[in-house]
Amino acid sequence: MGQDANRSGGHEMAESQNIEWKESWRDEYLKWICGFANAQGGKIYIGTRDDGTVIGVSNPKKLLEDIPNKIQNKLGIMADVNLLTKGGLDYIEIVVSPWSFPVNYDGEYHYRSGSTKQMLRGNALTNFLMSKTGLKWDAATISNIGIDDLDQESFDIFRREALRSGRMSKEDLDIENAELLEKLDLVIDGKLKRAGALCFYRKPEKVIGGCYVKIGKFEGSELLYQDEVHGSLLILADRVIDLIYLKYLKAAISYYKETRVETYPFARDAVREAVFNALIHCNWADNVPVQIRIEDDAMYVSNCSMLPFGWTVETLLSAHVSKPYNPDIARVFYRAGYIESWGRGIQKIRDACKNLGAKEPEYIVHGEDIMVKFSALQSTEILNSKAQNVIKDVTKDVTKGISIEVKILALLKENASITTTEMAERLSVNRRTIQRGLDVLKAKRKIERKGGKRYGYWEICE
Repeated sequence: MGQDANRSGGHEMAESQNIEWKESWRDEYLKWICGFANAQGGKIYIGTRDDGTVIGVSNPKKLLEDIPNKIQNKLGIMADVNLLTKGGLDYIEIVVSPWSFPVNYDGEYHYRSGSTKQMLRGNALTNFLMSKTGLKWDAATISNIGIDDLDQESFDIFRREALRSGRMSKEDLDIENAELLEKLDLVIDGKLKRAGALCFYRKPEKVIGGCYVKIGKFEGSELLYQDEVHGSLLILADRVIDLIYLKYLKAAISYYKETRVETYPFARDAVREAVFNALIHCNWADNVPVQIRIEDDAMYVSNCSMLPFGWTVETLLSAHVSKPYNPDIARVFYRAGYIESWGRGIQKIRDACKNLGAKEPEYIVHGEDIMVKFSALQSTEILNSKAQNVIKDVTKDVTKGISIEVKILALLKENASITTTEMAERLSVNRRTIQRGLDVLKAKRKIERKGGKRYGYWEICE
């Protein structure tokens, strides 16, 4: 006799991520079983309508024999196949457990996502197979770049930020670059991991095409001006945010008593976190750069990637564990103090927007593209581009007629660790001019240097 379904609570419910209802058995349902096995498991009921109403099967005993054999022969796994009875009608329950290894049906890999089944192809398949085997793309080694090829400036940035964040001590950092890479687990048998090359190689595009950041200012569909920022991921992390806020955004000016207050339309901490997340989680193998689109009333930060299997946008917005797409890259950014390690990045972004008084950001997922949309703070929306007489080099235009000391102070407020070379590039002057401005500010006790030349920073004296 079959089990009485009423004793187990019945099955009147809609199809869900873990349940499928089928009126009769077809061999193609092995694909669904494959999808359940590759995801979180699930159940298929044979002899039911889509709403769970039991209509029964005419050949239950044959199905009890055939289905387990077909599952074993076609998929190489086992599943529990049970005979249930309700209202005098027999129907079949197939219980599929999640499997730790990839399961395929005639060479096809299927995956249950939400209430649908999808066949995995391309990058989705690659990522799935790596996740099942415990391998990650950024952990693979490369043979055409050695440790001696890496960029000293990238190491300097890392050491400066890791020391400042307190994530690593001075003793940890006062070692040779090769030892530091070993300490960061970026080397296997003397060979660099992809993560090591992307974080510390000056021209990662020679290894992975598309490894850079593209920024564009738009008015509607018209591109007004744009920049491409190239370099190691650490150089990108060090420069992109400054470029956005110096060149692409205009602050609303107000005064509190006698203090000048600048309010930008987008929360800097939120944008910073979003950009760092994009660099860390990007599927660089797609050869598509991280893209930042800036409009008067919105900013979009997007990168090629995929959510962890089984995740949705709702998962992102709720409390969740940290599952970085590129764990080795994430570890470098964590040690540098750029990110947290507890999956709190999105919450920090939301909190920063809230503190500014702006709308919460939107997360938009299109296949293998993940985008975060920031809405501008209404009171500081940039005026119509035509009214501003926007030109290609906004930075020069905005700063024209202002003393070099004021310009330097503005840069230091944005980035206390900025170098004289970087300041010279931003302001289109030579390093001697920058040094003279710094000397004036020090003499006036407006700024003070903290730490050494390599890893120190500037403190603005109020």
